[in-house]
Amino acid sequence: MALVKAIRRFTVRTVLPEPIRPLARLATNLRWSWHRPTRELFASLNPALWEASQHDPIALLGSISREQLQDLANDGEVVERVQHAAADLDRYLSEPRWYQGLGEDAPACIAYFSPEFGITEVLPQYSGGLGILAGDHLKAASDLGVPLIGVGLLYQAGYFKQSLSRDAWQQETYPVLDPDGLPLTLLRHPAKDGAQGKPVHISLPLPNGRELHAHVWRADVGRVPLLLLDSNVPSNDEAARGITDRLYGGGGDHRLQQELLLGMGGVKALRVYQELTGTPAPEVFHTNEGHAGFLGIERIQEAMSDANSPLSWDEALAAGRASTVFTTHTPVPAGIDRFETVQIKHFFEAGLAPAVPTDRILDLGRENFDGGNPSVFNMAVMGLRLAQRANGVAKLHGVVSREMFAGLWPGFDHSEIPITSVTNGVHVPTWVDPRISTLARNQFGAEAEALGRWDLAYNVSDEDVWALRRELRAQLIEDVRRRLRASWKKRGAADAELGWTDSVLDPDVLTIGFARRVPTYKRLTLMLRDPARLKALLLDPKHPIQLVIAGKSHPADDAGKKMIQDLVKFTDDPQVRHRIVFLPNYDIAMARTLFPGCDVWLNNPLRPLEACGTSGMKAAINGSLNLSVLDGWWDEMYDGENGWAIPTANNNASSEERDDIEASALYELLETQVAPRFYGTTVAQGAGAAGPSESSRETVPTHWVSMIKHTLANLGPAVSAERMLHDYVNNLYCPAAVSGRRAVAESFKEAKELAAWTTKVRNAWPEVVVEHVDSVGVSEEPQVGDSLQVNAYVALNNLTPDDVSVEVAFGRAEDTDELEDIVVAELDSLEDLGGGRHLFSGSLVINRSGSFGYTVRVFPKHSALASKAELGLIANA
Repeated sequence: MALVKAIRRFTVRTVLPEPIRPLARLATNLRWSWHRPTRELFASLNPALWEASQHDPIALLGSISREQLQDLANDGEVVERVQHAAADLDRYLSEPRWYQGLGEDAPACIAYFSPEFGITEVLPQYSGGLGILAGDHLKAASDLGVPLIGVGLLYQAGYFKQSLSRDAWQQETYPVLDPDGLPLTLLRHPAKDGAQGKPVHISLPLPNGRELHAHVWRADVGRVPLLLLDSNVPSNDEAARGITDRLYGGGGDHRLQQELLLGMGGVKALRVYQELTGTPAPEVFHTNEGHAGFLGIERIQEAMSDANSPLSWDEALAAGRASTVFTTHTPVPAGIDRFETVQIKHFFEAGLAPAVPTDRILDLGRENFDGGNPSVFNMAVMGLRLAQRANGVAKLHGVVSREMFAGLWPGFDHSEIPITSVTNGVHVPTWVDPRISTLARNQFGAEAEALGRWDLAYNVSDEDVWALRRELRAQLIEDVRRRLRASWKKRGAADAELGWTDSVLDPDVLTIGFARRVPTYKRLTLMLRDPARLKALLLDPKHPIQLVIAGKSHPADDAGKKMIQDLVKFTDDPQVRHRIVFLPNYDIAMARTLFPGCDVWLNNPLRPLEACGTSGMKAAINGSLNLSVLDGWWDEMYDGENGWAIPTANNNASSEERDDIEASALYELLETQVAPRFYGTTVAQGAGAAGPSESSRETVPTHWVSMIKHTLANLGPAVSAERMLHDYVNNLYCPAAVSGRRAVAESFKEAKELAAWTTKVRNAWPEVVVEHVDSVGVSEEPQVGDSLQVNAYVALNNLTPDDVSVEVAFGRAEDTDELEDIVVAELDSLEDLGGGRHLFSGSLVINRSGSFGYTVRVFPKHSALASKAELGLIANA
C-alpha cells in the first residue's frame, strides 16, 4: 500500500483532439442524463470505462488515455457519430418548442429558486423528493422551451452517502466533491488582455464585521442554465467557507446563512448573469419552498435603493409580490424552517438590506395569528406574504395547505384561502426504462414515441407486456444482488459468508418496491406490524411476494434510523432474506432499475401528511401498479384499475390503533387481491417456497396486464412533468408576468397606486360594518326556483363602493348555521345613504330544497389583486 499522500488534489480536464472535441460540450450539458442516444454514444467509446465511471461522461473522458482518444479521433465512424450528436444538441438548444408558440403574456424569463436540485447522480445536490422534483421541473422546462433559470447552492459534500453498521444502524459519510470534476463551469467576467476572466464574486455582510463571499457555478440542464452558489472560496474565513458544506447539514445560524445566500445571494448572482450574457431579467420569480424566501427581501432592497426612483417599503412590496410565485411542499408545520426573531434581527442589522426597515422584515415572517408564536420567524409564512400567487403540490395538499395556513386569512372559509395547487409530475425521459421506449419505438415508430402516445399501450399484446415486465424484474434482481453483496461487505461480512446473495429474489415472484426518505410519518416499518403475517406472505407456497426497500433517514433523526434498523434486522433473518432486502444509499442511479423492476409500488404514509409522493408516479410510467394510502397525488388519480387504495383508519384513532388497522388492511389486500391477481387463476398448486412452478411462468395474467395497460395509457400523460409545466405556465407564470409588468409599468405607477390604496383600505377597514341585511320576495312557503332580493346596508367609513366587493353567499344551512355547498353572487351598489353608508342590493335564486341560508360579506376590491382574500380583510354580516 502506498504511504505517500497528496496534500492537495484537483481534477485536470481532458483536452480532446479536434475531430471529437464536441464530446466536451456533450458531456457538460446535462441533457445526456435523459437523452438515450447521447448516453449510448459515450458508452460505445469504451464500455468497460463507462461502467467503471458509473456512467459519468466527464469521468469517462478523463479515464481514456491520450492514445485512445487519438484513435477515436482517427475513427471516421466515431467522428461522424460525435458530429451528429453535437448537431442534434444544437438543434435541441435553438429550435422553437411549445413555449415559443405562446402569446405575449408568456414571460421572457423565469427564475426558479430551490435549495436542492436532483438532475443526475453525477451531480449529487439533492436529498429527496423536493430536489428530484426541482430537477424534473428544469428538465421539462428545457424540453418545452420554457425560459427558466435555476438558482441554488453548490454543496461541497452534497447530502450524504449511506451505509449500515453490522448492527444495521445508518452511518453517514460526506465525500467532498471537486467542482472541476463535475459538469459545471465557473461563471467568470470577460477575459482581458488574453488573461482568463476573474470569477464572479457575490458578497453578503455578516454580523461582527464579517462577510460571506461566494463564487457561482453554472450547470447546463439542456436549455436551462442552473446557477449554484459556492461559499468554499479563499476570500472567506473558515466558518464562512463551510456555509455550503452539506445539504441540510446544520441548524441555527448555519441553516439561516445558507438560506440568506440562496435567496439574497441568488438574486445578486442572477443580476450578474444577466449582465454577462444579455439574458432578459426574470419577469417571474418562483420560490420553491420557504428556504429561498429571502429572494423577496433582496428584490425589495433593490427597489428601495434604486438611485433614480427609490420606492417606499409598501410600494416595493407590492411590486415584488405581483411577480412572485411561492410553492409549499410540506403538509406539517414541523417541516417548515423557523428561526428565532432575534436571530433574524441580528443578521439583518449587519447590513444585509440597508434600505429595508428590519422591523418590516421581521413582520413578514412573524406568526402573529391565532395559534402562532410571535417570537418565531416562519420561512413559509414569509414566502406566502411575499408572493401574490401560491400553490401546493397536489389537490389534497392544496386543501391541507389552506387549512394549515388559515391563520393568515382569519374569517375566510378554508376554500377561499388563496393557495391553489399544481400536482407534481415526473420527467418521463429520465425515469422511463429504455426497454419500454424501445418497445414503443419498435411497435409504433419513433414519431409515436416522440409524441408520447401513451394510449398505444392498449395495442401491445399481453404476451409482449408480460415478457417485458419479467425482463425488467430480472434486471432489477441483478442490480439488487450486486448492491446487497456490496452492502454486506461494508457491514463487515467476508466473501465466504455471502454466497446466498447470488440467489436473492426470484424473477418470477411478485416484486414490491418501497423507497423514499424515512421520516416517521412515511411509516417504513408499517409492513412489520405483524412480522409473522409478513413472513407468511413472503413464503406463501402459491402466491409469494418479495420486497425491495430503500431509503435514507436524516442524520439527526434517530427515530427514522431506528425504523431502518428494525427493518434491516428483519431482512437479515435467513428464513426470509432471499425475499426481502434493504438497499442502502438510495439515489437516482438505484431508482433507474428499481422503479421499472417492481410490479407494485407501496406507499403507506399517515394521511394527509404526504404532500405529493412522486415515486409512485415514476413507477407508474414503467407499468408498475400502485398500492397506496389515498394521499398526495394518489388521492386524485386512483381510479380502481390503476392499482389499489389502502383503507385508512378514523383520524380519532390513536397512532397505535391506526397503524394496526392500516397494516391489517395492507396485508388483506396483498393476500386476497394483489398477489392472486398477479399469479392469475392458473398458478400450479405445487409451487413451492422457491417460487411458482415452471407452468405458471408461461401464464399471462390478463387482468393484471390490462391494469398495466390502463395505468400506462391514463396515468402516463397525467403524471408527466410536461403536464405540470403546462399548468405552472398557464395558471401561475403567465398571470404573474402580466401582474408584474403592470406593477412596474410607467415607473411603477400601478405598484405605487396599489400600495397607497392598500394603506387606505387597511386604515379604514376596522370601521367597515355590515349594519343590516333584509330580504324581499320570500313567500311563506319558499320553493326551489324562487327569487330572493337581498339588501345590505354597509358602512364603508372613508371607502367608496369601488373599493369593495359586497357579496351574498348562500347554500345549505347546517344546524350550526354554517353554510355548505356555497354559491356566491355580487351585490350592486344601489344608493349612497350619506355619512359613509351605502345600500347594496341583488337577487339570488333559491337553488335547493331543505334548510337554506345566506349571509353577506364585504371584501376589498382592486384590479391588481389576484383574489378577494389577498389582503386577508373581510367584514361579515
